[in-house]
Amino acid sequence: MFEMLKAPVCTKGGLLGRTMRHVRRFRRDEDGSMIIFTLFLILMMLIVGGMAVDLMRFETNRSRLQATVDRAVLAAADLGQTRNPEAVVRDYFQKAGLLDQLANVTVTETFNSRSVSARAAIKVNMMFMDLLGIEELVAPAAGVARETVTDIEIQMVLDVSGSMNSNNRMVNLQAAARSFVATVLANDVNHRISIGIVPFNGQVNLGPLLLAKYNISDLNGTANSNCVDLPAPVYGASSMSRTLSMPQTVFADTFTGTTTSNAFYAVASNLPVATNIWCPQRAGNIVRLPNGNIATLQGYITGMSAVGATSINAGMKWGMALLDPTSRPMFSEFIGAGQISTDYTNRPLNYGTPNTMKVIVLMTDGEHWPEERVNTGYRTGLSPIYRAPDANFSIRHTAGFPVGTPFYVPHLGAWNWRAWNGTAAGTVPLQCANNNDLASDPDGRGACVRIVAPVTQQTWPQVWSQMRMRYVAWQFYARPLPALFSYTAQMNTFRSLTPAITMDGQLQQMCGMAKTSGIVVFGIAFEAPANGQTQIFNCASSPSHYYAPVGSELGTVFNSIASQIQALRLIQ
Repeated sequence: MFEMLKAPVCTKGGLLGRTMRHVRRFRRDEDGSMIIFTLFLILMMLIVGGMAVDLMRFETNRSRLQATVDRAVLAAADLGQTRNPEAVVRDYFQKAGLLDQLANVTVTETFNSRSVSARAAIKVNMMFMDLLGIEELVAPAAGVARETVTDIEIQMVLDVSGSMNSNNRMVNLQAAARSFVATVLANDVNHRISIGIVPFNGQVNLGPLLLAKYNISDLNGTANSNCVDLPAPVYGASSMSRTLSMPQTVFADTFTGTTTSNAFYAVASNLPVATNIWCPQRAGNIVRLPNGNIATLQGYITGMSAVGATSINAGMKWGMALLDPTSRPMFSEFIGAGQISTDYTNRPLNYGTPNTMKVIVLMTDGEHWPEERVNTGYRTGLSPIYRAPDANFSIRHTAGFPVGTPFYVPHLGAWNWRAWNGTAAGTVPLQCANNNDLASDPDGRGACVRIVAPVTQQTWPQVWSQMRMRYVAWQFYARPLPALFSYTAQMNTFRSLTPAITMDGQLQQMCGMAKTSGIVVFGIAFEAPANGQTQIFNCASSPSHYYAPVGSELGTVFNSIASQIQALRLIQ
């Protein structure tokens, strides 16, 4: 009885053994494990795929919003459109159905630029990522567009000296310069580019409008000859004073020679040579104020003609002066008078103004020729020379003449007691009895000398307009009174020379100031002699800004310069 109540013994073949065998078998059994893993992978793929769908929807909306921002700010920043920039941006968003997503628009404008920025954001609801607790994503978009038009002020300083008639140079220059103007001003819808023209030969002919803006002395009223003898100190500054007294260039042929034998040669064979006047009368060669009209500028260029000597220094000086900010008040006067477009208000701009470029295109085919200027005392006022009705002249000297005969008559080779009046010379002085009396007792004989009408005392400008200076120096001074006047000394009394080396120095002084001020100087030595090439090379802003073309190559050079300038017009 007692033995029957004892617990069963777990033997190897018993219950415990069988249980352990089942556990070991289950542990080793892999049936169904891949199904679980596959279900897990499918679940993960569905989650990842759903996230991809959500992200694709997010990116699509973000790209659409960003594209709208980009188009809107670019259109609004366009200086060519006149609508309110913010209104333009809002209009783009409204048409895209995204106006509610636009956060803000900022517009910044200056006189030659406009910057427009916009910020926007769009919320994208998540369909699958919501299962992970991410209900929505915010897609931001921002953009900035800026259009800046570079203000460009150009002065074309062009050689129109007589040598430009050689080898078809003037024709090549005019064609090249016309093409340059057309290229630079092409599509300048904002009117930010201005071009002025400074033709130069032995002088710079300012023209009547520009001449009237300066303090000019010794005005002689010669038509189409409006040059100024620049005082040497003006080459020490880029500006040109409007209060400094500067003499108008005298219309005189100081250059052409004459026969210096002891004989009379007719005035008719010693008339001034028009091409040897230091300020030739050429209406087409005057300085042209800044302009932006292609046809007008091309017309000015076509009207230029080659004549005279070469003063590159004077051309560069006036080109600099018309780019210098101190000329702004003068430009304002021209604008007020309708002689410069209102598009160029506030020009010349200050040196260093952002988005501004000042350019000088300097071209010459020569080198400096010593400048000749009429000296003080022989520029204006009455001369001692008289003209008779028969177009013959006489001169009254104050010393060295035979007693009683102070007037020398060149065509007679004789001295006379009175100015030649077209009749036979008298030998006995008449008693003075009217207002034509020249003076009382001028010859020390106790009798006055009478100027018999209709003899006309000539002004110095009248003398120079009728006779060469060298002819006057010989026939009226050195020939009758060789003991008092030598031909060379009298020429030096009449006029002064500026040596070519001095002019070279003045040119380089101006070029140095141009570089310091940031003016870009393109130098063109067009078939020029060695020293001309040296001067222009040294003047150019850099070796890459220097050109030495021959023949039709000049056109290629001007086109290259124009392309460089045009490339800097617009930066977006």
